[in-house]
Amino acid sequence: MSFVIRAARDGDLQALYEMAKLTGGGFTNLQPEKGVLRAKLARSHAAFERDENTLADELFLLVLENSATGEVRGTCQIFTAVGQKWPFYSYRIGIDSKHSRELDRTFQSELLNLTNDLVGCSEVGGLFLHPGERAGGLGMLLARSRYLFIKRHRARFANRVLAELRGIIDEAGGSPFWDGVAGRFFGMSFQQADSFNAVHGTQFIADMMPKHPIYTAMLTESARAVIGLPHPSGRAAMRMLENEGFAFENYIDIFDGGPTMTARTDNVKAIRDSVESPVVAIEPRGEPVLASAGRLPDFRAAYGRVAAVDGGVALDPDCARILGVKSGDSLLHVPRL
Repeated sequence: MSFVIRAARDGDLQALYEMAKLTGGGFTNLQPEKGVLRAKLARSHAAFERDENTLADELFLLVLENSATGEVRGTCQIFTAVGQKWPFYSYRIGIDSKHSRELDRTFQSELLNLTNDLVGCSEVGGLFLHPGERAGGLGMLLARSRYLFIKRHRARFANRVLAELRGIIDEAGGSPFWDGVAGRFFGMSFQQADSFNAVHGTQFIADMMPKHPIYTAMLTESARAVIGLPHPSGRAAMRMLENEGFAFENYIDIFDGGPTMTARTDNVKAIRDSVESPVVAIEPRGEPVLASAGRLPDFRAAYGRVAAVDGGVALDPDCARILGVKSGDSLLHVPRL
């Protein structure tokens, strides 16, 4: 397979823009606006160029490239610490229990509490694979490459990591959850709010959103029905996250009600199970793995085959070529799922 994950470059702008137009709305981290995408690229360049092993508020933007054609066919992002510049809000689903002795009844009501609980977490997000490439495990390659990047630069990431899944979006591009909750306080459509958030951050939420808990029983049925549900296109992504050790802990997105998954960083399967080995031979044999080499802007990840040999591992020639690896180099690898 000739696909490789690498750091995004300025020359990828048009490809990112074309993919952003295919997302169908509600994809905050990949807006079809070139100015926003240019700013992301500039922020990512700064992160890749900083060589200190310390935690800061940074974004790493990666792309999936067909190394045979040079075409960019997917993208993903890693945020090192959310909520540093702007507040990072979530709703946490809770229960309010009340008992009436006179009625001899206990009432339990579901609440949405506006929280900043996840401030400071790292985030994996912005994953998009071109519809023409949704086969052969490329979505898994995009997703898991982020964890190898984190492992290779562990000191630059937090001890907890989250992933926000897009919620339910209707055929008109609107959000039933937004219409039933936040939309009533902002005077703008879901699309307008989502675009504004991508450009200007979340301070407007702090300014306008009511701070009191919201009883879900008071919401419309259409809003209640989508709380914590991923968009149909995100169900596979949710399963991948669960397989890596992420769990839904009752946090949801304040815009579309989609689930937020969380994990302890060092417990993520690809981070926990990956190992670093010296490459001592380039040979066409071994077990299928996800492999990565290089640091920061030189980081690359791809599928390949690895076999244990005396003193290290043998790597198959195609993967070695794609990664730019030779005998004597170090390889971070994890079994392919």
